Amino acid sequence: QVQLVESGGGLVQAGGSLRLSCAASGLAFSRYDMGWTRQFPGKERELAAAIDRSGSSTYYGDSVKGRFIISRDNAKNTVYLQMDSLKPEDTAVYYCAVRSRAGLGISTHHSEYDVWGQGTQVTVSS
Repeated sequence: QVQLVESGGGLVQAGGSLRLSCAASGLAFSRYDMGWTRQFPGKERELAAAIDRSGSSTYYGDSVKGRFIISRDNAKNTVYLQMDSLKPEDTAVYYCAVRSRAGLGISTHHSEYDVWGQGTQVTVSS
């Protein structure tokens, strides 16, 4: 059974930084593309960033480009999201997600990342 466990969320002031981690188990981690999606209250989930299975290709949503960096360590079955220059509009629940259809490369659609963790709250105060 696939398990994705996020950590690193919390409360931070605008302009600050957080680093999210996601530990994966129950899957051959290096075979799968991974993403970080985020859920705003009352809005559709958004794909913030994605990374291919090797770590050589990444995608960033327009709203986080230049501020967030996604990375992975396949030896540790872990994916990270470094978030800098945080804004109040980044406040959301952040979910680590795996694209269960392996080998297709990065998708820019949040719905393709279809197995999620429990989420971690990120709150940015102004």
